[in-house]
This record gives sequence, C-alpha cells and structure tokens, in this order.
Amino acid sequence: MMRGALRYLGGVVAGSLLGFGSALWMSGLWPGAGGGIAVGDVDVGGWRTDFAIGSKAADPYTRARVARHGLLALAKTEAVYFTRTVDDAGEPLREGCTYRLSGGTMPAAWWSVTLYDAASMLPANTDNALSIDATRAGAGAWSAVIAPTRPAGDGPWISSRGAGAFNLTLRLYMPDVALLTDPGAALTPPGIERLSCEGGQ
Repeated sequence: MMRGALRYLGGVVAGSLLGFGSALWMSGLWPGAGGGIAVGDVDVGGWRTDFAIGSKAADPYTRARVARHGLLALAKTEAVYFTRTVDDAGEPLREGCTYRLSGGTMPAAWWSVTLYDAASMLPANTDNALSIDATRAGAGAWSAVIAPTRPAGDGPWISSRGAGAFNLTLRLYMPDVALLTDPGAALTPPGIERLSCEGGQ
C-alpha cells in the first residue's frame, strides 16, 4: 500500500512539474526559452504574429506572453504586431552588427518599427533613436540604419546601443482588411540587411 501511495505521489509531482514547466516554456517565461513575442501562426517574410493577440480567442499562453513582454495588445482590427529576431540571412539580430532596415508603403493607416532588447524592454540608452515610423519615413520607399553608434550622414538611425540580442516589432495601426484576410499577399515586410559586424563576423 505504501509503495502504491508513493507511486501516486510521484506521478502527481512529475505531472505538476511537467505542466508547470511547459506553461513557462510556452508563455516565454522559462529562462533561455528565447521566444519573446516573435511567435504565432502568421509568418510573412520572417516577421511573425498571432492574430489572436488582443482578442477573446487568445489562449492562456498567448495572454501570458503578451503580459510578460508588456505589449499593449489591441484587437487585430485596430493594430497588428509583427516581430522579427533574425536578419535576412537568418542570423540573430545583435548589438555588435550594423543593419539596413528598408521597406515601403504599409497596408495600414500608420505604422512603426521599434527596437527592443532580449527582455523586450527599450534599451537603456540616451540616444533617443529607438524607432522609425510612417511620419519620419514619409511616403514610398524608406530605409534606416540600425547600429550601436550613429552612422555618418543624416539618414534615419535606430540605436542598438545596450540592446545585446534584440528584436524588432512592426506595428500596423488600423490595418487594411486585405492584411487580415491574406497577410502574405497584402504585406511586403521590411528587409533587414546585415552590413557589417564587429570583428568581421
């Protein structure tokens, strides 16, 4: 009888640990899980989102991930959030590299791209240059340099100083209906070209 009770207790403990651990992993709270907010079943050119964010249909893991990363999650008819953690070559975005972010007209009334560190926080620097948006970019094609120090010239600059491994979040406010019905056809997402890295890597 004692052996049976111990087996039962062991099963309860193992099940609890497995369930708790999987919940932490799926919600992005497990140390080293990486995940960030760059998850979801919608992937357009490496930019990922979940249209359930901000809706009643969001599962508990999605809600935990949104809360964990401080995302002001509006319904998809009001705003769509795409996140990217790698450059066009599939390499993780990192502070020691310089990138060219480029794009064009977006299928939304207004948009922005903001840089966040690995903890999904704004990097603690005083450069006052952590994003580009439709107002700064103007109409048509646009580009910005992402680097830890301001590059030569007067073009738009997004500072990665103090960001370490970072991610970019594209916010599309008041998105076109076409984006919600066929995102792959409606959205040409920004490209992220790696220009150079410290040590030539």
